[in-house]
Amino acid sequence: MSKETTLEERMQIIELSAQGYRDRQIAKLLDVSVDTVRKWRRRQRQAGRPGLASQMGRRKAGAMSSFPATIQQRILQWRKAHPGWGANTLHSELKANEPVMESKQPSPATIGRYLLEQGLTDAYEPHRELPQTAEQAAACPHDVWEMDARGAESVSGVGKVALIDVNDRRSHLRLISYPCWLGEQRVQRHPDTEDYQTVLRLAFTEWGRPQRVQVDHESVFYDNKSKSPFPTRFHLWLMALGIHLTFGRYNRPTDQALTERSHQLWFAQCLQGQHYPSWDALYLTLCRRRDFLNLHLPCASLGGQPPLLALPQAISSHRPYRPEAERALLDLQPIYDYLAQGRWFRLVSKDGTFSLGAQVYYIGTSYARQQLEITFDPTDQQLLCCAPTGQFIARLPIAGISVDALMGAMADFIHLPFFQFALPFDWHSQRVVRLFEHGGMTT
Repeated sequence: MSKETTLEERMQIIELSAQGYRDRQIAKLLDVSVDTVRKWRRRQRQAGRPGLASQMGRRKAGAMSSFPATIQQRILQWRKAHPGWGANTLHSELKANEPVMESKQPSPATIGRYLLEQGLTDAYEPHRELPQTAEQAAACPHDVWEMDARGAESVSGVGKVALIDVNDRRSHLRLISYPCWLGEQRVQRHPDTEDYQTVLRLAFTEWGRPQRVQVDHESVFYDNKSKSPFPTRFHLWLMALGIHLTFGRYNRPTDQALTERSHQLWFAQCLQGQHYPSWDALYLTLCRRRDFLNLHLPCASLGGQPPLLALPQAISSHRPYRPEAERALLDLQPIYDYLAQGRWFRLVSKDGTFSLGAQVYYIGTSYARQQLEITFDPTDQQLLCCAPTGQFIARLPIAGISVDALMGAMADFIHLPFFQFALPFDWHSQRVVRLFEHGGMTT
């Protein structure tokens, strides 16, 4: 039985064929049969782009039209009573009830298509990776910074914190270890975008901006809910600052080995068995210990010398940053150029909307349950929406791409000459105060 193909795979077949690839080469690249390649090339020749919109193997009468109505009814009853049951579970239930089921039974794939027709599941979404800068070794200090958060730790006198560690791959500098507080007043019990922005702003202020920052696939950095991910606000913010964001491979902690080791180092140096009277005391200790690690602790990979003695040029990246100047540093053009490389597939809701980059767009109820192909036009900063047939539908102004939107909460304070927070400080105020103290500004 031929593998079912997605709209994106069919388009890739046509694109690869136009580039001169042979049918067998295309089949191997896309993991489909040669017959499948030939089928979609033939349909494209006969009907053009609209010919790619039909679904392989889908009967016009319905995915389960050849099965008794009693089986269809049983599947619907089970699914509605147990919304979490997928096609495999329903298939297993049918097998378990075989003595009372007449006729042959549908396969899990057929059940999945039937659920989709009944509006009881989401359409398959094609998978596309985000465009990335080609991986290169860190030749100089501040070529690549690694950033990661350690799991929450309970610190005596402070409560639960997650240390966010940033390290320079080439020089092994410990750039910052920041205790993100995860106490009772916080709704989210893990670092969010504002936390990571605060950490990097503090590091940028002291060391300058790096060329690249490497992270894992945490949802703050990577859109894990979609198979054709749109860059997150954190990603776009770095891009506007002239910094590439790269991702380690899935399930490969060795891609950030320096930072993984630093988690243990910071725990042993500053957290294990320690009591702190306040969050400020913990943060001050981490800052002082960082200076010790960089100036006095020998590093085996640097010939037994501390990082700043082995590579004194690592004191600065020579790409300056000041929080009060961030608005002027942010350049949106690299974002437009980057998005122009993208292609996203989104399913339109029954209300006629789709989501892209945490923004909701209205396209119209006439396109409900259809999968759109979306690209970006950098000339007027608009999204181009096409139906599965390739027919152009609409141009929509892109949302969420502005200097203030990228800066987040800090946009409200950067331009103020001075301001005063109400006491006692909440966590949001604490982050702002630390940043402004670090930058020598007035709060």
